[in-house]
Amino acid sequence: MMPFQFARNRRAALRILCLGAHSDDIEIGCGGTMLRLLETYTNVTCHWVVFTAEGARAREARTGAGRFLRRAAASNIMLHTFRNGFFPSLAADIKTTFEELKGAVSPDLIFTHYRGDLHQDHRTLAELTWNTFRDHTIFEYEVPKYDGDLGAPNVFFQLDAGTARRKVRLLMQTFGTERGKDWFTEDTFLALLRLRGMECRAPQRFAEAFYCRKAVL
Repeated sequence: MMPFQFARNRRAALRILCLGAHSDDIEIGCGGTMLRLLETYTNVTCHWVVFTAEGARAREARTGAGRFLRRAAASNIMLHTFRNGFFPSLAADIKTTFEELKGAVSPDLIFTHYRGDLHQDHRTLAELTWNTFRDHTIFEYEVPKYDGDLGAPNVFFQLDAGTARRKVRLLMQTFGTERGKDWFTEDTFLALLRLRGMECRAPQRFAEAFYCRKAVL
């Protein structure tokens, strides 16, 4: 299978927009990919937007973004306080935030939730991403959960073993409010990385996977 690559010039400017409903979503969905991109490219600007983060969760969101974006040339971390679990009924207000974001950011690449995600907040963000950014490259990431909505993604970003384990280590170190949940464990995250690595025959066995619904080659 012929792989597709980003620009070969490691100093080329790359603008990335990461969107997440909750304070750990971006890190879970594309944290390993972001770590690798920031190790590879030296001129990355990242806008990191979390739509519900208050109290301890807000502190974790800022800490997580800071840890994953440590190598970024520039970053802008934006936290909002939309009511957790109620995004479908708040879609008009969230859409206004998206429109403001579109006026301020022109990304080369967008990471957002999977449009088939069964969590209502995740799904609303995915729909508004496509509704707002209509001429952009969008990768939809996956978040494992009790709902059982993992599907068959069509884009794979291969990770070395060190990056895969670093991602999981940062997740466990950063999100203390989540560690009591039965799904928020090292083996859950490593298992998904290993499964996606198997599906794309990653040389070091690990990968993150995304859905890309439209690509221009």
